[in-house]
Amino acid sequence: MSSTAGQTYLDQFPAEAKVIKAAFWSSFMALAIGGLLGLVQALHRTDVLRFIDSADYYTVLTAHGVLLAITFTIFFLVGIFTWAVTTSLDRGVVDIRFTWAWYIMMVVGTILVGVSILGGVVDAIPTYADVLFTFYAPLQAHPAFYVGLVLFVVGSWLAGADWFRTWWAWRKENPDERIPLPTFMALTTTLFWYLCTLGVALSILVFLLPWSLGIVDSVNPLLTRTLFWYFGHAVVYFWLMPAYMMWYIMLPKLSGGKLFSDPLARVVFVLFLLLSTPVGIHHQYLDPGIAEGYKFIAMTNTMFLLLPSLLTAFTVVASMEHGARQRGGTGYLGWLKALPWRDPVFTGMALAGLMFAAAGFSGMINAGMNINYLVHNTWWVVGHFHLTVGTAVALTFMAAAYWFIPQVTGKELWSRRLALGQVLVWFVGMTFMSNAMHRSGLFGMPRRTAEPQYQGFDFEPAVGTVGEINAQVALGAVLLTVALAMFLLNMVMTSFNDDSDSLPANTYAGTLSGPEDSPAVLDNLKLWTAIAVVLVIVGYTLPLASIVDSGGLFGPDIGGFQLAIETDPALVLESVREVMP
Repeated sequence: MSSTAGQTYLDQFPAEAKVIKAAFWSSFMALAIGGLLGLVQALHRTDVLRFIDSADYYTVLTAHGVLLAITFTIFFLVGIFTWAVTTSLDRGVVDIRFTWAWYIMMVVGTILVGVSILGGVVDAIPTYADVLFTFYAPLQAHPAFYVGLVLFVVGSWLAGADWFRTWWAWRKENPDERIPLPTFMALTTTLFWYLCTLGVALSILVFLLPWSLGIVDSVNPLLTRTLFWYFGHAVVYFWLMPAYMMWYIMLPKLSGGKLFSDPLARVVFVLFLLLSTPVGIHHQYLDPGIAEGYKFIAMTNTMFLLLPSLLTAFTVVASMEHGARQRGGTGYLGWLKALPWRDPVFTGMALAGLMFAAAGFSGMINAGMNINYLVHNTWWVVGHFHLTVGTAVALTFMAAAYWFIPQVTGKELWSRRLALGQVLVWFVGMTFMSNAMHRSGLFGMPRRTAEPQYQGFDFEPAVGTVGEINAQVALGAVLLTVALAMFLLNMVMTSFNDDSDSLPANTYAGTLSGPEDSPAVLDNLKLWTAIAVVLVIVGYTLPLASIVDSGGLFGPDIGGFQLAIETDPALVLESVREVMP
């Protein structure tokens, strides 16, 4: 923990604070645009209010997914991790120019991606990218979309290099010290980010970008899809790790106590490094080109990921209980009343953690092969990831912003009361929306479509009606948009506040059991990275070899096409024949 008492982050690291503030505002802008587009989707799909063509729905869905799942989350992450490394090491970055360079690269990548998607609805922009967040082939995007993604990811790689450079400089001065916990969390997360993004980098640079440029004539859709999910599941934990960090090092402090166990926290992050990547095939249970045995192995590996989540639940709740009892809480459950529920930072993070527990239960359904067949590609899946990235991550980030923005600007939060109302409205809105989405998935309501109302077919929910479920989704989306507006208003008004001398010091939670209570091997990042690489090789070598052997490296002469809506079955069949001769 930084030894400088009574100072904000801006006081300690003014240069780094400017970069972090810029990253946070980039994150907020992506959240604002992506959140508004989410409302458009919800109202259109539930047929409450339609003012866009159904063909444009897929452009909106692509922007919503990319801006929220990639841009919003990762911009906030690089800000949080830069804070964590510099604060816990009590030193600035090695070269602030390098820090600005990777931030600017991420911004340029975001602009390229955004403009290429916008071209789907603006005739004056000669680009297109109606490929959704997953950008599956043979749907094809403009080359600018793929180049933008590459720049953004490379920028995040350089951010990780920046944190490692800072740690290496610290280690030369402190060769016998254990890695401070926040830095350890940032570095282990960076290592598995390097590992998991190899899949998407390979997919884009070797296959999709050359294909989009016309350098190669065809791609293997199953191969590129598998490479995407090699990255696609691990990226979920890349979003979650900064949220986990906040739960470990901020929630205990806000509760009035200390982190229950530093060693357990390190074990959790090591487990995520080892287990997060070789499980992506569990997103492909219905893909016919992958053998059932590989899918079973992916399912087994995925179930092991429950362990770090359960360890987190135990450690964080135990830390909160310790803090509550320090504040005078008593009884088996009475200590809950002693927690600082009027603090929007604490309440937002605590409610986000509660939602993540619910997401864990629906995630177990997704991971199991037999039950997954029931909910695969239904609205259940959408409900699940709105509990994870939409609440566990997004609500934690918004709550954390109420503490971090004053720290990096030196300005008092404009309205704590509005902030508290905002986290509660978000929680209620997501409760309505995710509940309805999970229920609709159980009776087969499809995802990824602007028109779920099939002619001559009626969905039959066990409880309630389709109309009631659609109303819940629409109501939830409206409440989430209101909460988003409340958050953005608070952030904007805070930026116009006067500087304050009464802000809390830049600190994080101490520990009841510190790093000295854990074996030094936990800090051996080379060992854990090597094991993670071996597990990835074991998990993916044979499935990828089988896919290439059966479908070829560049596929069976499959060209690209742009998404369109056809209502005449004969026209649909003709379109398929054109792209798959």
